[in-house]
Amino acid sequence: IFDGSYFEDLSDYLVEQFPFRNEFRKLKGFVSTKIFNKSEDNKIFVKNEKIYQMNDKLNEKSIDHILNLILDIIEKYNIESNLYYSIIPDKNYFVARENGYPSLDYEDAIKTLNNQVENMKYINILDCLQLEDYYKTDTHWSQDKIEKVVNRIATEMNFADRLSNNYEVKEIPEFYGVYYGQSALTFNPESIKYLTNEVIQSATVFDYEDSVTSKVYNFDKLNGMDKYDMFLSGARSLQKIDNPNATTDKELIVFRDSFGSSIVPLFIEGYKSITLIDLRYIPTNMLTDFIQFENQDVLFLYSTLILNNSIMLK
Repeated sequence: IFDGSYFEDLSDYLVEQFPFRNEFRKLKGFVSTKIFNKSEDNKIFVKNEKIYQMNDKLNEKSIDHILNLILDIIEKYNIESNLYYSIIPDKNYFVARENGYPSLDYEDAIKTLNNQVENMKYINILDCLQLEDYYKTDTHWSQDKIEKVVNRIATEMNFADRLSNNYEVKEIPEFYGVYYGQSALTFNPESIKYLTNEVIQSATVFDYEDSVTSKVYNFDKLNGMDKYDMFLSGARSLQKIDNPNATTDKELIVFRDSFGSSIVPLFIEGYKSITLIDLRYIPTNMLTDFIQFENQDVLFLYSTLILNNSIMLK
């Protein structure tokens, strides 16, 4: 009860004991959207064969929380230079702009952050993305569509000259995103396209949770519930990527969410090592047990989904 596992197991049990649960959910979704012409069902809506989750109110308390968290990290670990941050828009930003749907006020959120943080360089990537860069049934972007984002960040952080931009594109079929399950509607599967080269293939990833070393792309995760977890093994609290082919001694620390799993592999050529921190799963006061902040580049890279729900960050 105290560690929460009882309620997680109970939830799984009740779902499994509900007869024809998925069929009822599909029927409800169909009736709500097709018969009664509701624009959304449980904050899930469909537009041009793409699924979205409605998120239209800016949570100012959440913005304050993540601001205080970032400032606390900077002060606690005495980080004085090489500080960057960037905000990843969810795909609602683009469908709202094109079709008049309600959406977060991104400009207001970014303005608030810019007014509060000092000695940090903001990297604007809004103009590097468009709606087609995101999966139809998932919240995330597709790795093969974010070349402009990678180049913008690399240019602003001065490691663009160390990137080859030479990748082989590979494809994994039969991908259904998280919105597919939430919508309970029928959609054709997508494919996951991922980029690889010799540097990515030779890099190793050490997971501090399990003390296990693996590869950048974990294909065992393709047998799990979410195939997107193949990128850096999914949600992990603390990882370190080592690049044996590095042409530099520079190191990078990334405070990230799930979007970071698919973009960070494309930074590997630029650094000797990259440490990834997910504050949803590790509190800031534990970082000193694993990391020494000593002149690394430090990037805070969060999606607006986290920005507006930052209470989950410890």
